[in-house]
Amino acid sequence: MTKKTLRRAPAAPSQFDQARDEMFSHILRCGVIEALPEHQKDWFDDTMQYLAERFNGLTEQEHAQLRVLGERYCQPVQRVVATPDVAAPATADETVDVTETVDAIETEVASSNA
Repeated sequence: MTKKTLRRAPAAPSQFDQARDEMFSHILRCGVIEALPEHQKDWFDDTMQYLAERFNGLTEQEHAQLRVLGERYCQPVQRVVATPDVAAPATADETVDVTETVDAIETEVASSNA
C-alpha cells in the first residue's frame, strides 16, 4: 500500500506583497539608496502614484505602509555601540576607541566580581 500525499499549490502572493516586492526591485534598479533625500522624496512621490495605479486594490493604509517600508529600506544602516551605561546609535561623525571601551568593560566586570 502506498500512502497518497496531497500537495497544495503554493499560495499566490497578495497584492500588497507584489507591490512591496516590485517597489524594492525598483529601488535597487534605480539607485534610490544613493540619492539625496530630496531626490528620494520626489522618486517616492512618483513611484507611489505608479503603484497606486498598478495595484488599485490596495487601501490607503497599505499605500502608506508601502511608502514607510520603502523609505526605511533606503535609510543608511545605523550601528549601535554598546557601552556599559548607555547603548546609543553611533553617528557618522563619532569614532569609537575600542581599547577604552574594552578597558571600561573589563574594569566594571572586575569590580563586580570582587
